[in-house]
Amino acid sequence: MKWVNMEFDYAFKGILKAKRGTVDIGIEEGTIEPYDMVFGALGSCLYSTFLDIAVKKKIVYEGVRMKVSGEKRTEVPTTLKTVNVEVTVINPVKEKGLDQAMRLATEYCSVYQTLAHVAEMSYSLNFEYTDK
Repeated sequence: MKWVNMEFDYAFKGILKAKRGTVDIGIEEGTIEPYDMVFGALGSCLYSTFLDIAVKKKIVYEGVRMKVSGEKRTEVPTTLKTVNVEVTVINPVKEKGLDQAMRLATEYCSVYQTLAHVAEMSYSLNFEYTDK
């Protein structure tokens, strides 16, 4: 079973405690807001799934950058309307197979699939080559 504990003061300032770490929650500098956590959960779930697939396919790369953005609805409840994930794979040994790995990651990532029930989901996959 997965779990987190949270504690808040009367203002919107709190702490999220999980098995392996903590995060400060709030709207002040140095804290994370609720949708930051949602987007972070999506990005980390999607990357973990993508990585598992890439490893199984024996596709090697140096790293990945992700930017997750979205727009909330104006009507109540203000659920997410759109979510976009921009993925940049840094210095892949080969690009072949990474498109499929990303597509499969969107199918198998439970957070992506959960958000897809309320939002229009999209992603882009790019490659960047740098001098080492």
